[in-house]
Amino acid sequence: MSRRTLACIITATIAVLGTSTACQPTKTNGGTSSSTASTGSNNKPSSKKAVPNFVGMGLQSAQDAAQKAGFYNLKSHDSLGRDRMQILDRDWKVCSQNVKADTQADTSTKLDFGAVKLDETCPAKDQAPPSAAGGTMPDFRGKSVKAARDALDFGTSITVNDASGAGRMVLVESNWQVCSQKPAAGTKVNGQPVTLNAVKFGEHCP
Repeated sequence: MSRRTLACIITATIAVLGTSTACQPTKTNGGTSSSTASTGSNNKPSSKKAVPNFVGMGLQSAQDAAQKAGFYNLKSHDSLGRDRMQILDRDWKVCSQNVKADTQADTSTKLDFGAVKLDETCPAKDQAPPSAAGGTMPDFRGKSVKAARDALDFGTSITVNDASGAGRMVLVESNWQVCSQKPAAGTKVNGQPVTLNAVKFGEHCP
């Protein structure tokens, strides 16, 4: 038995039903080929879909419906501008959406839901939180203490007082609304300390 014949027998034994062509003549045609089918851009299915109408739905239901429709890049915010976190989504309802219903959008598009708690009324328009980006002190009156704090530089010294005079601790700042402030709105922001006097939402400022 020649060495070539022995090599072929060994190769065939190892491959077991394989498709080795080590002992077959090599054919060339000067080109190249691939066993993987080409998936060019012309064959790629469209990733655009119609955005459903989520307004009026519970926030959790809206998120579930968005994912079912193929949209997974989701976020939500407080429509009342109080900067509250939507921790338990079932306790919130959708007031607005950043992409209009029935709009054709890529499924990677971020969908942002404006929401309020179930027992609250949706505002006519989303209320944006205050911002000191322009270098001047915003008007914080009627805004939540949390939104006011977030509008200022992280290093700003802030004192919050109970404006009712009851001396209560302001623990959940998103539940308290600013009645007055110092420095006043429009003052140039230069790192000065800020004092906020507040009461709980639903209470009247003195």
